[in-house]
Amino acid sequence: MSAQSANGGLNGRAPPFGQWERSVAARYLRAKRSQGGVALISVISFIGIMLAVAVLIIVMSVMNGFRAELLGRILGFSGHLYVTGGVLTDPNRDAVVKRLSDLPGVIQVTPVVEAQAMALGAGQISGAIVRGVTPADLKATRIVSGNITRGTMAGFGEGEYGGDMILVGDRLAQTLGLGPGDELSLVSPTGGATAFGATPLRKTYTIAGTFTVGMSEYDQAFIYMPLAQAQLFFGRESGVDYLEMKIADPDKASAMKGEVARAAGASALVTDWTEKNAAYWGALKVERNVMRLILMMLVAIAAMNIISGLVMLVKNKGRDIAILRTMGAGQGSILRIFFMAGASVGVLGTLAGLAIGSLFCIYIGEIQQFVEWVTGAQVFNSDVYFLTRIPAKIDWREVGIITFWALAMSFLATLPPAWRASRLDPVEALRYE
Repeated sequence: MSAQSANGGLNGRAPPFGQWERSVAARYLRAKRSQGGVALISVISFIGIMLAVAVLIIVMSVMNGFRAELLGRILGFSGHLYVTGGVLTDPNRDAVVKRLSDLPGVIQVTPVVEAQAMALGAGQISGAIVRGVTPADLKATRIVSGNITRGTMAGFGEGEYGGDMILVGDRLAQTLGLGPGDELSLVSPTGGATAFGATPLRKTYTIAGTFTVGMSEYDQAFIYMPLAQAQLFFGRESGVDYLEMKIADPDKASAMKGEVARAAGASALVTDWTEKNAAYWGALKVERNVMRLILMMLVAIAAMNIISGLVMLVKNKGRDIAILRTMGAGQGSILRIFFMAGASVGVLGTLAGLAIGSLFCIYIGEIQQFVEWVTGAQVFNSDVYFLTRIPAKIDWREVGIITFWALAMSFLATLPPAWRASRLDPVEALRYE
């Protein structure tokens, strides 16, 4: 840039962030160390911001993936809304179930008997949770009926009181040393009613099959029994313990509670899945928020590297700043030049981190396979985590927030040294040159 053209541009009051300001900022950013530039520090700042943004996107996406998988399994196995209270003993309970089933967004309404029992196997004993449902409702629960690992559902619910065929969690069956076709004895603490009160009741059932839903706490504890048989075994007569509802959008469960309560009747008590697992989901939410906060602080720390590089650039370019000021450049122009020089590092680093983080999450399965092929070790053991690959779910809204945060931190980091450059006195800058 010649002195005449520069002077003409300055005297002509070039627009903010105009061509000459951008060209000067780019020249300073590309300048070698011998020319008073700080290219190495700029590269380090770029790499730091890029890695921080990429790691933040990857970690949050993997946490979102685990949450989605976990939520899908828990809500697929259990319900989204629960109805209890006097409606359970209402003679017109079937009519209540019909009204609830007709509500918009409701997929399934299941009368359930659920109680604890003692399971006796081949020399082994274990506590269990017995869940009594109708065969039709069990078939509709795809996470169970679609994951029969051994045996079949054939015979479940057939015969008097639904028969004696049951489904057992695969891990529980292995603990007891049993399999399909074997007999399993259950002891109910409240099954037998006598003149002296309730007495334990022991009964033997035949295992029709075993299921695996991918969560050890379910596979290790649950047994499915025909509803009529469970009512008999636990002394419920014709009653149930609760009505379990599944809806199309689990996130709308809280909003539907009022509508469900009106359909169920005045004696009904309605709760949703967030209340039933309040402590668990609260801990998961806190962990997610804390992890996001920590990683955002890392992005802010990475952006702070821009300050050191820009401070050195301002110090090295003191003579140039003085010359530009004497040629007519205002303080605003100097501030914008150094702001663009520093902010461009943050913008490029953020965009590179955004691309790397997004591509890593999209192709995380292929990356996992490559790492396992190179190392010969299993990175993600499905026997431990019950998942075939590391889950990653990109939340583009969250990615947008991460990008905005990284850009904001980069812009803020450039302001102090850019403001210092704009306040530099030309006379003081040239005095020692």
